[in-house]
Amino acid sequence: MTLPQSLQRAAANITETQPVLRDQAAAQAGPKPQLRRYEVASLLPNGNLAETRHIAPALPLFEQAFCAFTRGSLVETDFGPVAIEDLYPGDQVLTRDGSYQPLIWKGMTTLVPGRKAATGTRHALTSFMADSLGMEKPMSCVISGPSARLLRTPAHLRHAEGDGPLLTPVTEFLDGMNIVETTPPAPVDMYHLCLARHAVIRVGGLEFETYHPGLDALRLVSYPIKTLFLNMFPHVDKIADFGPLAFDRARALQA
Repeated sequence: MTLPQSLQRAAANITETQPVLRDQAAAQAGPKPQLRRYEVASLLPNGNLAETRHIAPALPLFEQAFCAFTRGSLVETDFGPVAIEDLYPGDQVLTRDGSYQPLIWKGMTTLVPGRKAATGTRHALTSFMADSLGMEKPMSCVISGPSARLLRTPAHLRHAEGDGPLLTPVTEFLDGMNIVETTPPAPVDMYHLCLARHAVIRVGGLEFETYHPGLDALRLVSYPIKTLFLNMFPHVDKIADFGPLAFDRARALQA
């Protein structure tokens, strides 16, 4: 069997010939969902590195696992700040409590932020100017993706959520001056990271969470979608294997 020459043709073929891959609720509600290519690098139990490519629907369940950080984002490791695209599974990443955890999984996809997603919304990025959240927070401009969460509670949520820091989507910090939405017209490489356990790491001087789908992420999806999703994470067999959340998420916005 020969592989299609273009990703667009491959996506069309999968959509037409493999309807089981589509989320049935979404399929009944509207047009066929877009498909996207996702790239995964993971650390296997035997210590080997596995690199795989997947084609899956461009649904929030999948995109949230890949669209937290942009290419060039500096992640604190035992060797100092390292660009996220240069990280490999097995590298030691500095966490908020001062310990190091091995990078178990890195996901990457490419999207055009100004283009509408399958849900009809745009994939806007969030730009944090230098010192926008305090001295050296961040140290220089940091651009995060739509699925990134900061360990910080914005002022407008404190009356409902309390004073403690919560994992809050970056869009809740937009102020129109120092923290703004940006939608570059060109494709952008997006990444997310998964450690041995859920943690908060420093990226460009800001405290972001590592990837965790949320304990209820697969509760309402079909079995084929659930299987397709878990196949992207060789180190887990079920959602519970991601472990507990390191910090609470803002309740109204929890995934």
